Order: sequence, then structure tokens, then C-alpha cells
Amino acid sequence: MSSIKVPPLGESIVEATISRWLKSEGDAVAAGDTLVELETDKITVEVPALEAGVLTKRHKGEGDVVNVGDALGEITAGTGAVAATAAAPAATPAAAAPVPPATAVSAPGVKVSPAAARLATEAGINPADVTGTGRGGVVSKPDVVAAIAAPAKAAPAPAAAAVPSGTRETREKMTTRRKRIAENLLLSQHQTAHLTTFNEIDMTAITALRERLKDRVEKAQGIKLSYMPFFVKAACLALEAYPAVNAQIDGDTIVYKHYVNMGIAVASDAGLVVPNVKDADTKSIVQIGKDIAAVAKRARDGKLSMDDLTGGSFTITNGGVFGSLLSTPIINYPQVGILGLHKTQDRPVAIDGKVEIRPMMYVALSYDHRMIDGQQAVLFLVRFKELMEDPAAMLL
Repeated sequence: MSSIKVPPLGESIVEATISRWLKSEGDAVAAGDTLVELETDKITVEVPALEAGVLTKRHKGEGDVVNVGDALGEITAGTGAVAATAAAPAATPAAAAPVPPATAVSAPGVKVSPAAARLATEAGINPADVTGTGRGGVVSKPDVVAAIAAPAKAAPAPAAAAVPSGTRETREKMTTRRKRIAENLLLSQHQTAHLTTFNEIDMTAITALRERLKDRVEKAQGIKLSYMPFFVKAACLALEAYPAVNAQIDGDTIVYKHYVNMGIAVASDAGLVVPNVKDADTKSIVQIGKDIAAVAKRARDGKLSMDDLTGGSFTITNGGVFGSLLSTPIINYPQVGILGLHKTQDRPVAIDGKVEIRPMMYVALSYDHRMIDGQQAVLFLVRFKELMEDPAAMLL
């Protein structure tokens, strides 16, 4: 018998929440099978079986908070053949009943993981008929496997009753990630002299440049050229000109960083994460675009590593993708600055004494006034604005 324990979770992380078990008591498992998923404040950690056997005991349930080294359950050596044999006769009558083919396309309101969709298509199961146990009701691969294993179940039981009429509130426990996000945001507000300054950018030149290059870049490099690589490059050059905005306060010491690990704030159903592009200041716009695409894919797939989420020196957050016109972003402590991007909107502006309609974007720099003076903050944004309005200057 071997114990399933909470593995080391990464730098400074000592606890996690059990988001879901993928195996039930009595299930046979192979070495390497994922048994349980743990959610930390930064990433989701999969705990695998270290040896083949049968999951005989689950000590902790979904939603429980566990610490590094805690016992999650027990595996008994063996193949689980007895359990499989006992279950076989009950499943035999249904084996002959053909399963009507179905296309694994999500119905409205149904979320299906890519692996689950492939398996459902191969098995002829409509994922809309499968109950999703993933976060937010996502239909996962284990859900489809369970549906395949029990095709002859009796007619499904009536769905759980809806919230009783008249009930106007529901309560649910905060996830570990949400608690840590709340703690870190409060820490930022309490530990820094928080201030925000604003400017606006005429996006005409950068829009024209992107339109001219995007097809060529996609054909040659295989990536869709978004605006974000240009923002990152311009921010890196502005940080080079004003290094205090890329620094950090450590007690009574100032740490100047001669590199830029650019954090990109990403909102997800599980909460806010800020993966970073390492050494962004040394990379071309196209390479930055590739790195952003790669880290965004890992974020969508829940495959971010601790390295993706640690070591950032400055952060960009883009509320504009959700329609935000103006905001005051909160510093990603212990960094001392965060750049907020917003929605590009056609507005009348004065150009050479004439009123013209231009695509304009408000930008905001929130900064720690203990480290950055107002002059440096304003000049950083002015330099950022100059680079975005004259993108050829990024090449000099």
C-alpha cells in the first residue's frame, strides 16, 4: 500500500484546494494516471499515481484545503481484476445495444474540453448529453469515459431541482486562487504609495503598420500578429529609458533590473493569472508575438508552469479587450508599475489646427510613488506614446 501525498507546489506555495478527483475508490489505476487535480493560487497541479494498483481510499474530498505533504489517499498494489470481473456481467447485456452516432459539437451553453470532444466523436456520444464535472461545468475526458462505461443505465434520474423559488442568495467557498488574489490586491494597496497617471495614443500609425504586416507575418511565421507585441516592445524601450519603473523595493534597498520579464495579465474562469514573457527586451516584435501566443495557449489549456508565473518585473493589463474605456490598474506587487491599455475608439482630435476623427486609446500607468516620481511616470508614458505613434522609432 502506498500513500498519495500533496507534492511540492512551487516557490512560496504551501497549500492548495482539491478541485476534483478523477478516480473513485475501487478504481484500477496505472502508473502515471492523474488521480486528482489541486488548485493553487497560481496554477492547477495534477497528482499522478506513482505505481499501478487500486485506489482504495480517498482521505480528502473536493473543496478541501490541503498542505504540502498531506495524505490525499491510498493505493493498494494489484490490477483491480476482481473488481473488473465483477462489473463485467452487468455491462454485458448493454454491449449489444448500438450507440446512436452523434457529432461531438458543443450545444449552446455546453463547454467541452478538446480531449473530451475527440473521445466523444470516436465513441458516438453527444457531449451535450454528458454531465460535466470540470470547473464551470466543463465536460472533461473522464466524464466521457464514464458515459462510455455505462451505456445501459436506466433513464437518467430527474435533474437536480433548481434553486427554490424565492431563494435570492447562494453561497460558495472561495477557491484558494481567489483568496490569494484578494490577499495580493489588498497587499498591493496597503504596501505601496499607489498613484495613476494617464495619456492617450493615436493608434493610426500602428494600425496601418499591423495591417500591412499581418498577412506576411502569418504566412512566414505562422502566427497572427496582434497589437500586444507592439505594446510590449514599446513598453520595454520606455523601461530602458526610465529604469526606475522596472525596479523593485526590497526593504530599504532599490533593486534595478537590467532585464524585462513582461507580465501579461490574463483573465480566466479560474481567476486572474499573470504569465510573463522572459527577457522581452532582447526579442523582436515577431518573437514576442510567438512567446505571447505560446503562453496564452498554456493558460487556456491550464498548463502554465511556475516559471511562467514567477520572476515578472513589469506588467501590462488590457481591459480594452472587454470594452473598458478607462481604468486605474492595481500594481502587481512587489513590482512598482503596471501599464493599463484600453479600448481603441474613434474620437475627434485636433491635428494641425483641424478636427479629424482618429482611433484613440487611453493608457494608464499605476506606479508606486515611493520608488517612482511623478515626472518619471509621466515621461515613461510620453515615451511609450511616442513609440506607438511612430513605430519606426522602435527599430532605432
